[in-house]
Amino acid sequence: MTNSNPLLSQLPSPAAKRMALHVSAPAERALRQGHPWIFDQAITEQSHEGAPGDLAVIFDNKRRFLAVGLYDPTSTIRVRILQHRQPATIDENWFKAKLIAANQLREPLTYQSTNGYRLVHGENDGLPGLIVDRYADTLVIKIYSPAWVPHLKEFCSALSQTNPTQRLMLRLSRSLNKQSRFLYGLEDGMTLAGLPLEGLILFQENGLTFECDPIHGQKTGFFLDQRENRARVEKLSQGKSVLNVFAYTGGFSVYAARGGAKQIISVDLSAPAIQAAFHNFAHNQHIPAVKSALHETIADDAFDVLTRMESQKRLFDLVIIDPPMFAQNQSQIAAGLSAYRKLTRLGLGVLRSGGTLVQASCSSRIDAETFFDTIHQSARESSRRLIEIERTGHALDHPIGFEEGAYLKCLFATAP
Repeated sequence: MTNSNPLLSQLPSPAAKRMALHVSAPAERALRQGHPWIFDQAITEQSHEGAPGDLAVIFDNKRRFLAVGLYDPTSTIRVRILQHRQPATIDENWFKAKLIAANQLREPLTYQSTNGYRLVHGENDGLPGLIVDRYADTLVIKIYSPAWVPHLKEFCSALSQTNPTQRLMLRLSRSLNKQSRFLYGLEDGMTLAGLPLEGLILFQENGLTFECDPIHGQKTGFFLDQRENRARVEKLSQGKSVLNVFAYTGGFSVYAARGGAKQIISVDLSAPAIQAAFHNFAHNQHIPAVKSALHETIADDAFDVLTRMESQKRLFDLVIIDPPMFAQNQSQIAAGLSAYRKLTRLGLGVLRSGGTLVQASCSSRIDAETFFDTIHQSARESSRRLIEIERTGHALDHPIGFEEGAYLKCLFATAP
């Protein structure tokens, strides 16, 4: 990768002196089990104050090495752990080893006509607070903590050696975007290496073509985590009428079309997302089933659309409900579960007898069992019985390395 952004070489380096920490007994136990976070309240002793990105070494009560990680004084997650049990030098070679392991895990995807996938899944790939998504010849790094800024130069160098591409872009989380004093000129959407992006990216997923806007799109431009569930929907779509609510850029809809759906309606509140869904159908017109499918788009609130369709007695063979995260913290769990119950009821209200309901959640605060129980409870309250086809979780490019890392769950069920 050429044309590296000069800003990278001007970023500060982490302090040469490592910080020493001791933590509470419960935090010690969690570290021994491989947990990737140390919270501020768990720190019982600290050698000195540090800046974001300084390396913090955690010792047990007998002064033995437990872990080393990135210190972040701006976050309640005070240390993001990079290395457990054995000491290590955190440098370019260490990052390369992590990236090689991540590549090996995802190798099966390269045989599936897929060049859009998550290359690094944060904590679950041993790089907490950082993700990397691939879209064809573009890589997008997204960082969630200022602790990564002093390590970005070495990480990008390792990335260019293990995953050479035409372009490397940077996305910043919302909270990080507000911490300008720790960014040293880095900006959300900037190009870190290669030529600046002009227009949109086209990439392949299971042989289908999708467009992606890595600068303005949600996440890094596309919901890569639903790839396998989209493929499942394709197999269920032959001859069906399909309603896809919270459709975003129409991923499930395009798969349903290739699967032989006769009619598809994509609903999303975002007009630009609905426009992209229209484009994604256009990108796949060379596939006869996609070309012949009737596709309608509606830019409106999903709850309102479902309510209106139920009052109009409109019925579908397959209803897909893939909403955004409803519960971002503990205080939102009750409201989130209430929203899922309402969506199940509304979805069943437009589902033909014998039809299939596909309902997903990306709220990590709501565990899978609670989510599935909530759907069944709502179905019973609607006097509908759900017969499960399958419960699904994470795809191989979104591995789960610790309990809080699990967020995606999806139910496939028929409703007689």
